Formats: sequence, C-alpha cells, structure tokens
Amino acid sequence: MQLKDVHSIYFIGIGGIGMSALARYFHRRGVAVAGYDRGETELTRALAAEGMDIRYAEDVASLPPTDLVVYTPAVPAAHAELRYFQENNYPVYKRSEVLGLISRDMHTVGIGGTHGKTTTSTLTAHLVRSAGIDASAFLGGISRNFGSNFVAGLGEWVVVEADEYDRSFLRLTPDIAVIMAMDADHLEIYGDHDNMIETGFRAYARKIKPGGKLLVRHDLAHYFPQSTDYPAVETFGVGAGQHQSDNIRVEDGYFVFDYSSPLAVIPALQHPHPGRHNVENATAAITVALLLGASPEAIRTGLLAFKGIARRFEFIIRGADQVYIDDYAHHPAELEAAIGAARQLYPGRRITGVFQPHLYSRTRDFAAGFAQALDALDEILLLDIYPAREEPIPGVTAATIFDRMKNPHRSLCHKSELLAALEQRPLDVLLTMGAGDIDTFVGPIKQLLENRK
Repeated sequence: MQLKDVHSIYFIGIGGIGMSALARYFHRRGVAVAGYDRGETELTRALAAEGMDIRYAEDVASLPPTDLVVYTPAVPAAHAELRYFQENNYPVYKRSEVLGLISRDMHTVGIGGTHGKTTTSTLTAHLVRSAGIDASAFLGGISRNFGSNFVAGLGEWVVVEADEYDRSFLRLTPDIAVIMAMDADHLEIYGDHDNMIETGFRAYARKIKPGGKLLVRHDLAHYFPQSTDYPAVETFGVGAGQHQSDNIRVEDGYFVFDYSSPLAVIPALQHPHPGRHNVENATAAITVALLLGASPEAIRTGLLAFKGIARRFEFIIRGADQVYIDDYAHHPAELEAAIGAARQLYPGRRITGVFQPHLYSRTRDFAAGFAQALDALDEILLLDIYPAREEPIPGVTAATIFDRMKNPHRSLCHKSELLAALEQRPLDVLLTMGAGDIDTFVGPIKQLLENRK
C-alpha cells in the first residue's frame, strides 16, 4: 500500500499511546481520521478536540468510509468492527506495519528494551530538537515538553520507540538501534526468555540498515557476539561501556554526572529527574544525539530543560511536608527503579505505595519479583489485577503477589476502597504505580491530599 493514496483512515483502539501517535501523524497530513476506543479518556478527549472522530461503541452500521484500517494487537479478534473490515476485504494493517511503512524511507533511530525505551526515546527526541535537528518522533508516552506523543519534523530523521510486544519492532529498519534492557517479559508471546532474546532482540538487531549502528547496554553486549548479521556492538552504561556516565552525585536537587565517550566529554551534566536508571537512559540518549550532530552545549542545555513524561516518576505534589509521585511501572525492574529513586530523593521518609498489577500472565510469571520489589516500601496497598487484553487465569490474583511478600504493612485493596483507605493513613511520600487504569485515581488522590492540607 502507498500511504500517499490514503485520504481516510480508521483506527481500532485509537486511544492507545502508540495508536494515537499514528492518528496524530495522519491528521496533521490532512487525512480524515476516525477511530474506536472502548472508553473515554484524557487522550481520546484530546484527539477529539484536535478534530478527529472518536467513537466508543462497536457500531458496524455507522462506520465511516475509509481507505485504510489500523488496529492494535490488544484488540480482541472477535471485535465486531475488526471482523467487519476483515470479512469485507478492507486493507487492515497492524499499527507496527504502518509505523514500519512511515519510517522505511527515513533515517530511523529505534529505541527498544523491556524498560527505559519510552523515557530514552522521548529524551532523545527532545535533545536532538533542542540542538536544532528537525527530527520527527513517535513516542510511547506524552512528552511534557512537546505536550504530545507525536512530534512532527521536516528533517530526515525519525525517533521511534521500538516495542518488543508482539514482535512489533521487527517491522522497523533502523539506522541506529538502541537496546536498553532485555529482562524477561511478554512470555505469553515469546514463551521463554531465551526465545525473547533470539526471536525478538537479536532479530531486531538484524534489521539494522547496512552501515548502521547498534548501541547496547554494556552488560547485555555478550548476547550480541560479532556477526555479519548486524553491526559491531557499541556499549553504553553507568560506570562502564564505550559511552558512559559516572561520578553521579546529588547537588541542589539535581542528579549530576559526567559523560565521556569517543564522541565527546561533557562534565557536570544536570539531570532534573532522579535515579540511576534515569542517568542510564540519558547516557543512551546523549550518545544518539551526538551521533546525529548535537553539540555538547546543546545537550547540556537540553537535558536541564527536560520536563519528562506523563506517568514516568511524575510529581503530582512536591511539597516540603507532602509528596505524591505517579509512575507507569509495571515490571519488577521498573518498580525497583521507581522505589529506589524515591528512596534516594527522600531518605528516611515513610514511603507508601499503591500498585495495580497489569495482566494475569505477567503477574503469574513475575510474582516473586513483584513481591521482592514491593517489600522495599514502608507500606503497600495492592489493587486487583488490571486484565487489559487478557481473560482471567485460574488461581492468579493480586494475592499471588501478596502471599509472597514479607512486608508486614501490606494490604489487599479493591479500587472502590482505595480513596477511603488512603484517607485513613498518614501519608508522607505516596507513590502510585501501574500500567492499567490506576491513572484515573491521580486527580482524586491529589484532591484528597490537598483537602487534607
């Protein structure tokens, strides 16, 4: 299919973070955009305000005319509209296929990994554009600098979050591929960790264009031995790698570190967002920005101006006597990073966490890891599992994690009881975490805390 011939497009699952970025891309190009999502959210309201036709009912009888249908794998195969389009021979593409078509004729930076990819791709886009490089970007979160998950540029480069779910990133042909992490995840797709590495990340590395670059976190380099199938690995990291950051310290509320690589030496960089993991993400983003031609001074200025991403260690309240942070963490390693960053910023203070597990399969596969990560909190309220695209798995509930925990201050809590439970607790530093609909509580929790003042 030639995308230039598309004048109308229909998205099934348009409210998804990746789908909405594509919708914004086509809308800016003058294509008539319509789409379905199962419920109204802040993001779907934003799309409607931008002029897109958003629908919340599976109504085959009132579907608009369309040249192309795009869907996300999170949509059930039995979805009435998806079945209608497939049975009537409309051109129906996965989101990843369309993104691959868009990026095919551009110079592409693909940033992948089981965690870190959203922050790193967003920071990379911010740094290169701050340096005057007019790149486009498709992001997996809402950038607080751009106010969007899509950035329209007129230059030859595009920064893309390369998603391993459903092997979506294999649709890309990057010039620069970055791999942030390869922890076991999405085992319902890959089966086991070894297969995820071989048929996922190593296959992704084999998609790099001739003459391209492969940047891998230093402790993962052994998974990519020298091969004619992909470029020689270049490594990055904190305290290790060809491109590295070290001498991390906290000064005046900023994480400060020194960056050094064959590309540049940049001392005393200030990062406005806490945590060793954010320094690691910045190391990769800085390396890519330098490769694209950004100057060290532009990087210094751009990093300090980085506002972050909605729901990535986002401060909702940041006061001397009360702190509320919301985070998208939904994997044990991400929980460890978020809780660890809060500990570094607020040593000696009581940290209360609320966690909503995401997916039955992920809860089953990583229950022990979740339990260990959550035990680092002073108190934890554990919500029911958010099922997303999955049907229940017999015997798998939030108690699967709860029963493995050692934290004596832990509670199981239904969503309907959450606000009342928080009202009864003395809250010093509060951290809400999860990738489901826990974000719908951010406003009410903020109001509760402000009323308490």
